[in-house]
Amino acid sequence: MEPRVSLITLGVEDLARSRAFYEKLGFKASSIGGGEVVFFQAGGLALGLFPRESLACDAKVSAEGSGFRGVALAHNVREKADVEAVIAEAEAAGGRVVKPAEDAPWGGRSGYFADPDGHLWEVAWNPHFPLGEDGGLMLPA
Repeated sequence: MEPRVSLITLGVEDLARSRAFYEKLGFKASSIGGGEVVFFQAGGLALGLFPRESLACDAKVSAEGSGFRGVALAHNVREKADVEAVIAEAEAAGGRVVKPAEDAPWGGRSGYFADPDGHLWEVAWNPHFPLGEDGGLMLPA
């Protein structure tokens, strides 16, 4: 297996609401999907939105369950002050601030918001993980 993530798919309760939320954050929907799933280009990978029940059915698992899912997506920013700005943008788009931005013990700054379906997003400025020209995360060797 090549070490790569190609697509992250989120199971959502209301596809139109979630699409609008991500579009307010600047994501541009692809023309593919046929209205039953929405895809956004997100740097070198894609973000997909799929109705929760349909995604569970596709994976042949139960859609029941709630609480912490054990997963958080992350959006790294170029400047320390951008953490607050992105979290405020997400809140204005309909997200919920879970953890306001704060300095982190590892030397950066981070906070969390949840999208309309409760999916956690960390917004982080990490001086140890520079971003390339294309916004791609550059892990140190």
